[in-house]
Amino acid sequence: MRGIMSLQQRLHPTDAAPHHRPQQLACPSHRPALPLLCAAMRPLTEEETKVVFEKLHKFIGKNIKALVSQGDQPCCLRLQKNRVFYVREDVMRRATNVARDKLVALGACIGKFTHSGKFRLTIGALDLLSQYAKYKVWVKPSAEMQFLYGNHVLKSGLGRITEGTPGYTGVVVYSMSDVPLGFGVTAKSTTECRTADPNAIVVFHQADCGEYLRAEDEL
Repeated sequence: MRGIMSLQQRLHPTDAAPHHRPQQLACPSHRPALPLLCAAMRPLTEEETKVVFEKLHKFIGKNIKALVSQGDQPCCLRLQKNRVFYVREDVMRRATNVARDKLVALGACIGKFTHSGKFRLTIGALDLLSQYAKYKVWVKPSAEMQFLYGNHVLKSGLGRITEGTPGYTGVVVYSMSDVPLGFGVTAKSTTECRTADPNAIVVFHQADCGEYLRAEDEL
C-alpha cells in the first residue's frame, strides 16, 4: 500500500495547480494542461483517490502502477456525480470538441461512491481487473449461468483457482475458456478449497456481465 499515496499525484495533475489558473486542470510541466470539460466532472480528491486505490489494490496488487500509464498513454481518474471514470488524457483533450451539455460520460466507469462515502467497483472495471488480476478463479460450464445471475461460486462449480490464493481477497472470475465473467472475493483460500464441502461458497459474488441486462438502467 506504500505505493498508493505516491501514485495519487500522478493521477491528479490539478493537485499542484497554481491558484491563478482556476479554469484549467494543471498538469506536470511536461504535459499540456487538461481543460475542465464540465462542472459536473472533476478530479478525485486525495481522500477519494486513496479509497479507490485501496479497493483496486485488493484485486491487482502492485500492478496498480500500470493503471497510471498504459504504454506511453498517461491516464487519469475523474468523478461525475458519484461515478468514477478511468480515461486517457488524450481522450480528455479530444472531448473538448463536444459541447458540455452534450457530454454524458467519458472513459470507462469503474465504480461509484455510495452515500456513506464507500467505494464499490462496478462491472465496468472488469476489463481493467482482468488485465492485471493477481488471483483468478475459473468456473465450470455448469456454473457459469449461476454466476451470471448474481449467485456466489460454490465448490461444486469451481474449475480452477490460482495457486496460493488467500482467503478474502479479490479475484476475477473466468469461464474455462478464459472469458472474464465478473469478479468477487474469495471465501476460502486455495488450500481450503481442496477440502471444502461441494455446497460451500468459495467466491462471494460482487459483479458479473449479466448486470448489463439485469441492471441496465443503473449502469
